Amino acid sequence: MSRLHAENHLINRVGWLRAAVLGANDGIISTASLMVGVATAANSSSEVLLTGIAGLVAGSMSMAAGEYVSVSSQADTERADLGRERMELETDRDAELEELAMIYVDRGVEPALARQVAEQLMAKDALGAHARDELGISEAISANPIQAALTSAATFAAGAALPILATLVAPRAALVPSVFGASLVVLALLGAIGARAGGAEMVRPTIRVAFWGAFAMGVTAAIGAMIGKSV
Repeated sequence: MSRLHAENHLINRVGWLRAAVLGANDGIISTASLMVGVATAANSSSEVLLTGIAGLVAGSMSMAAGEYVSVSSQADTERADLGRERMELETDRDAELEELAMIYVDRGVEPALARQVAEQLMAKDALGAHARDELGISEAISANPIQAALTSAATFAAGAALPILATLVAPRAALVPSVFGASLVVLALLGAIGARAGGAEMVRPTIRVAFWGAFAMGVTAAIGAMIGKSV
C-alpha cells in the first residue's frame, strides 16, 4: 500500500491569521488616522508623536482585551455545547447514533453505510465525531482566547509603530502626506500577504484594505482640519 501524502490545509491558519491581520490593519489604520487628524490641527510634531504613542498603547490593550473576551465567549459556547452532547451520549446513545447516521445520509451516503460509519466513529470517539459532524467544532478552528489576545496586541503594536516611525523621520511640513503614504503602502502589502497566507486571490483584498484605510485617514484629516480652524 502506498503511503498517503501529507496535506497542510490553510484552514489550520484561520485562528491566528484572522487575529493577526485584524490587529495589524487596525493598528495602522486607527493610529495613522488618529495622527493625521491631530496633525492637521496641531502645531508641532511632538504633539502628533505623543498622540501616536498613546494610540499604540491604548489600542494594543483594547485589542487584547476585546479579542480575549470575544474568543472566550466562543470557547464558553463550545464547552457548553460539548457538555450537552456528552450528556446526551450518556443518556440516549442510540438516538445520537441515529442522528449522526442521518447527518451522513443528508451528505449523500447510503443509509446502511452511513449507520456503519456512525457506529465505527462512535466506537472510537463518540464525542469527537458529534463535535465535528453535528456541532462543527474541530481542533483546527477551536477558539483559543490567549493566542488571539496576544496575537492581536502584538500585531496592533507592530502596525501602529509604522505611522509613529514615519512621524519621527518626516519633516513637519510633510508629516501628513508621509504618514498617509507610508500607511497606505504597508496596508496594501498586508492585504496582499493576508490573502496569500489564506490562499485567496490577492488583488481584491489589497484594494479593499487600501481603500478603507485611505477613507478612514481622509475622514479624520478632514475633521481635524475643521476642528483646528474652529478652536
